[in-house]
Amino acid sequence: MTIQPEPRTVVVGVEGGGGPGSRTAIKMAAQEARYRAASLIAVMAYSGDRAVAPAGRPPATPCSAGEERLVAESELRDAVIDALGEEADKVELRTVLGLAGRTLVDTARRVNAQLIVLAGRGSTTMLLGTVSQYVLRKASCPVLVVPEAG
Repeated sequence: MTIQPEPRTVVVGVEGGGGPGSRTAIKMAAQEARYRAASLIAVMAYSGDRAVAPAGRPPATPCSAGEERLVAESELRDAVIDALGEEADKVELRTVLGLAGRTLVDTARRVNAQLIVLAGRGSTTMLLGTVSQYVLRKASCPVLVVPEAG
């Protein structure tokens, strides 16, 4: 009986809109995945809030939960392509309905990730947002918080 080695995985959290912080985090995560001979999973959470309008008011942008998922998938794909170019097709993309921090921690736990990579806020002052704080407290693997390229 031969024992198959467990697959190696790096998970990177990508913010909606895929700004410069996400681009830097994706690049760093890809570098770490290559170094570790691991697969890379890019994860974007979406809330589903846009699907529900406040009581008595029409939504600013009518959007069903399915449409919001499609928007998130498109944003995630665009962010990974923007960061990695031709290497983007090697990245597994996952959009998940839920809170960003919990989604990242749960995904990393399910795939037994070796590392979670997140974007920090700003290039000179490393402020941690609520998502980074949650992931740092709850993750079952190391977490790398990457400052924006400045």
